[in-house]
Amino acid sequence: MNFKTDISYRKQSLLKLLNCVQLHEQEIIQALHDDFKKPAFEAVASETSYILSELNHTIKNINKWAKPQLVLPSLLNFPSTDYIYKEPYGKVLIIAPWNYPYQLALCPLISAVAAGNQVVVKPSELTPNTSKIVAKIIRETFDENHVKCVEGGVETAQQLLAQCWDYIFFTGSVAVGKIVAKVAAENLTPVTLELGGKNPCIIDATANIKLAAKRIVWGKFFNAGQTCIAPDYLLVSNKIKNAFIEALKTEITAAYGENPETSPDFARIINGKNWKRLALMLKDENVIAGGQINETDFYIAPTLINEPALDSEIMKEEIFGPILPVLSFENEADLASVISRYEKPLSLYIFSNDKSFAKRIIQNHAFGGGCINDSVVYFSNKRLPFGGVGHSGIGSYHGQFSFNTFTHRKAIVKKANWLDIPIRYAPYNIKINILKKILKWLS
Repeated sequence: MNFKTDISYRKQSLLKLLNCVQLHEQEIIQALHDDFKKPAFEAVASETSYILSELNHTIKNINKWAKPQLVLPSLLNFPSTDYIYKEPYGKVLIIAPWNYPYQLALCPLISAVAAGNQVVVKPSELTPNTSKIVAKIIRETFDENHVKCVEGGVETAQQLLAQCWDYIFFTGSVAVGKIVAKVAAENLTPVTLELGGKNPCIIDATANIKLAAKRIVWGKFFNAGQTCIAPDYLLVSNKIKNAFIEALKTEITAAYGENPETSPDFARIINGKNWKRLALMLKDENVIAGGQINETDFYIAPTLINEPALDSEIMKEEIFGPILPVLSFENEADLASVISRYEKPLSLYIFSNDKSFAKRIIQNHAFGGGCINDSVVYFSNKRLPFGGVGHSGIGSYHGQFSFNTFTHRKAIVKKANWLDIPIRYAPYNIKINILKKILKWLS
């Protein structure tokens, strides 16, 4: 077995994985529900179907992605043929989070295998049912010397990080991402960090109020707000703010009913620690919709908060739950003063029919990715790179970008022997003048 160079072996491994994930799809859907009541629709839309799509896309394109790439040679090296060879990094560690515990474990795994690496996957201990099925799928699919799943908690993650890796791929919080980066730096190990941030969502006076509210409610409360690219807070034009709040309330009821706690379409908070963190954010805030909580079931209702102070707990860091602050703005200077308070976010969303306004926002603010007149959905296009910038992450992936992430691109110049131009050899004499003329001509 030589998965480093044998493309057919990699492809067969991915085909075997495809068959295995199809076989266990219902188990995964049930496990996600058992872990935090993730609705079946959301499990299929954001987890199982995404992995099937990524697998099919990778299997279809692996031969093209992996073959050496011929590039235009430099005239300075004439005559030569130049290539980029695609070489795996080697031993890869993937640490997956709990909010999308199936998708975010298998998606990077697919590309790491496609690129020819040996892989160890550490799924999240906070979703034990899903972790168990992920381990089962990996065990049934791969030779242990090729891909291995290691279950466990924080100590297990620390022990894994203490080993020497050729590449580390981490998805999770900024705080833990800093720890991973620090450990990786000790061995000069390259990393991809998929983190998060306070994602602003801007709604100007020209927006389609009803449609914007519907799309924001879906994007924010999908997975009970436990999505790194969900809108974190709204910045609404003061000209339409009251109407927009009413539209949000209407759409929350349309999606989850008068009592979302009884809705089969609304997930729960992952555990007691995160529930308490979110519940404390509601203290002394102006709740204008929702606000109901139930610790027994780790339930927090879809909640709207009106004009929280910018130094309040809810505005200090990423919320990562079903609580949505609504702030107003009058002009673009107001927007900049709020957005600039925070590190560069993973996502930014704009709802506007003013093309020049949307263009200015995109150009004037740094963020990982986003949408105009929608939320979250840019994640679904595997032809777009997904990743943060600054505190929201390092590196990107999805589709071919994922393959490239786990691949070292090795530059090779193959020089011909039938001609050897002598200018580069000593003694140089007056060759420097000729060299300058050549370089000027080439520029």
